[in-house]
Amino acid sequence: MNLYGNSVSALIEQLSKLPGIGGKSAQRLAFYIINMPEENARALAQSIADVKKNIKYCSVCCNLTEDDVCPVCSNPKRNRNVIMVVEGPRDMAAYERTKEYTGVYHVLHGAISPLSGVTPAELKIKELIARIEKDDIEEVIVATNPNVEGEATAVYLSKLIKPLGVTVSRIANGVPVGGDLEYVDDVTLMRALEGRRVM
Repeated sequence: MNLYGNSVSALIEQLSKLPGIGGKSAQRLAFYIINMPEENARALAQSIADVKKNIKYCSVCCNLTEDDVCPVCSNPKRNRNVIMVVEGPRDMAAYERTKEYTGVYHVLHGAISPLSGVTPAELKIKELIARIEKDDIEEVIVATNPNVEGEATAVYLSKLIKPLGVTVSRIANGVPVGGDLEYVDDVTLMRALEGRRVM
């Protein structure tokens, strides 16, 4: 039975397709949108339409941008000899927030996941290899997530890039700041030990 009418049901159905949004959350969001002032609802709809129309991949690093080249790639102060490979634009944004990394990036838009049907061909890997072959790259930092898919992607990239004569490094991962060692799993402790550095 359709309790709210076709428009509301359609909105709930579309919202429930968003990641992390279940039926109840979609319903709550739909009613929030319904109760918004009309100009706010129109602005939300317009911003969704604008982002779909205006956003494209950077022609250099495959980040999301409105221009042909993203702000990081067009910045002359960045070190173009070092590329950090990340899974998605949000990972890139996280590193940018640290204000410590001065190289450039390459965004894969995912990680290799055979169980989910994601193969290397579906990622922006050939674009990365083309950059390495064309530019004077000294190091590629693989900053994929420390999970099964991220590790598989890191190993795959390393095997592809090392024969090109480029240094391939992997970000260290281990015990989080503020974490108690007794609660940390064995794999994380092992990685923390392996990623140790001289003080």
